[in-house]
Amino acid sequence: MSAVRTATRSVGELLVTAGLVLLLFVSYQLVWTNFEANRAQDGVSDQIRDDWQRPAASGRTGETGEVGRLTDFGKGFAFMHIPRLGRSYSVPVVEGVALDDLAKGIGHYPKTVLPGEVGNFAVAGHRATHGEPFAYLDEVRKGDAVVVETQEEWFVYVIDRTRIVQPTDTWVIAPVPGRPDAVPTERLITLTTCNPRWASTERLIVWGHLESRRSKAAGRPAELRADA
Repeated sequence: MSAVRTATRSVGELLVTAGLVLLLFVSYQLVWTNFEANRAQDGVSDQIRDDWQRPAASGRTGETGEVGRLTDFGKGFAFMHIPRLGRSYSVPVVEGVALDDLAKGIGHYPKTVLPGEVGNFAVAGHRATHGEPFAYLDEVRKGDAVVVETQEEWFVYVIDRTRIVQPTDTWVIAPVPGRPDAVPTERLITLTTCNPRWASTERLIVWGHLESRRSKAAGRPAELRADA
């Protein structure tokens, strides 16, 4: 009987220890990664504003339709505003979609165009943990605005459709989504994230087109004004 009690106590202690480890891991994922990501986003936001104060700032946008190239992975170059997700929603956009990049904000797929260019400006963001900028992306509806702010301009995109796809469906970020051989003529945007929120078995895709653009000197677009 003594051996049975010892074995039972040992199993119980192991289960308690496993439970504590699991609790710590969940707490790390749900709390600490968001804390670290929010701090990193604040740093990137400051970096972007500092860059914009300099004559040769990063984050240029193209006029000719040629694909721009940003080589400083993890560096911020724009802000994304999604009114549907709150009037105060403003997240820095960084170059790259590696895990380290996505921990700093919304990541720009390097081989896609920059804001305002002809083609597909495609981005990715976490839906859970690590700042989770796209936690509620599923609430975005057709006709909603997504505003991208660069140093000199505001780009107002309007959402056209959403779709759930497989993680291997890379065609969603093609210059013309779903038509890999087509030559782009429109200025598009694609937002990608995991689906469902607490898993990564699928991808939630949100597509839109550029509706308007305006100089920063002309003031904030109506979509971002409190009186809109």
